[in-house]
Amino acid sequence: MVKTRNNTRKVNVGNLQIGGQDRVIIQSMCSIKTSKTALVAAQINRCAALGAELMRVSVLDDEDADSIAALKQATSIPLVADIHFRADLALKVMEQGIDAVRINPGNIGDEEKVALVIAKAKEKGVPIRIGVNSGSLDPTLDPKLTREEKLVASAKKHVAILEKYDFHDIVISLKASSVLETVNAYRLAAETFPYPLHLGITEAGPMETGLIRSSAGLSPLLLEGIGDTIRISLSEDPEEEIRACKRLLHDLGLYPNFPSFISCPTCGRTQVQLVPLAKKVRAYLEDNNIPKTVAVMGCIVTGPGEAKHADLGLAGGKDTFVLFKKGEIVKTIPEAEAYDALIKAINED
Repeated sequence: MVKTRNNTRKVNVGNLQIGGQDRVIIQSMCSIKTSKTALVAAQINRCAALGAELMRVSVLDDEDADSIAALKQATSIPLVADIHFRADLALKVMEQGIDAVRINPGNIGDEEKVALVIAKAKEKGVPIRIGVNSGSLDPTLDPKLTREEKLVASAKKHVAILEKYDFHDIVISLKASSVLETVNAYRLAAETFPYPLHLGITEAGPMETGLIRSSAGLSPLLLEGIGDTIRISLSEDPEEEIRACKRLLHDLGLYPNFPSFISCPTCGRTQVQLVPLAKKVRAYLEDNNIPKTVAVMGCIVTGPGEAKHADLGLAGGKDTFVLFKKGEIVKTIPEAEAYDALIKAINED
């Protein structure tokens, strides 16, 4: 059973609450230079339509920073500006109406510059996400610490700066490409900080690798009640990250209003073209957000019996399928008509 989320501090990012609740917020990051406003806005809106609740944009220069106001006008979900090295860009995006900023105080500059960012964040009601990455750990940390201890120690050092100026609207992330380091770091962070945690495995890789690595790292944390917002980082379009987040959270019981799709791996008994049909059915269910359990099975052996809990399903025969409902066979259908028959049944049920 999934544990209740840790009782973290509530942080408001625009009209969105992170922390202090059981819901896990889904987010991703735009893959287009932010100054290309129309393209970025379109990408954000596609992700929002798929279920993204928060999107991060990189701010590399003044051109990017000057695009934030137009982006806010063209999109409907909160935006986070990802900023490194230049405190002036953080100040500028907050004037432009950004909902949150992600910084690493260690590379923004001296404390005087960090203090300016904090003061502006207080003035504008903008939360700050402290982003710590295993690839850029503070070199002054005790070398005897493990890498996960260094991740938390680095975050603790940066959080202390914000707390010194009485700033507490903080979200923390501690990402590594190692699954075990990430899991251990977040477990330690959950014991250390009262602030919401943003989960992710950084540099997880392309689809096949990234999905396995992210699921392996995020699932145990989420099941333990750790994590208030997630990104599944893939070397793919951000839309794929949103789909992956929804599937993972749904399978863990944390995103109920979503399809449950079942299909068998196929074997020598399969006498129909199952794989393309299964992908087509899954896409229909997810694109239309139909919260039913639907199965596409390769043969009678794995059909109505093994998938009898499904609301509806198909099981293959020789160039045919049977349509079943809650394990009971309804009718036999030629393979060419199976997809349309199942979709019709889904919409009528």
